[in-house]
Amino acid sequence: MMEQDDARQIAVAFLARSQREDELPLAIDTEQVRESNGLLTVPYNSVQYLASRDWRQQLLDCWPILVDLTSGEVRFGTVDERHLWRNPSS
Repeated sequence: MMEQDDARQIAVAFLARSQREDELPLAIDTEQVRESNGLLTVPYNSVQYLASRDWRQQLLDCWPILVDLTSGEVRFGTVDERHLWRNPSS
């Protein structure tokens, strides 16, 4: 089983690789990272929003990054998986 800190670093690298040049700078929302169902759910948002928490600067279509704590597989969540971060279980 992977440690949360290692999984978080995988998510940070994944987000950096996924970032497009025409997007606002993005960062992990470390306050909202959660472990549930064998996954580390790692939300992210714009750096501006995370610095201010001003809802007007929040990006609305950010599906969190999911890191499988057993395999280390990393990917973006999908709309069908919304229940994993809306109603997490231990």
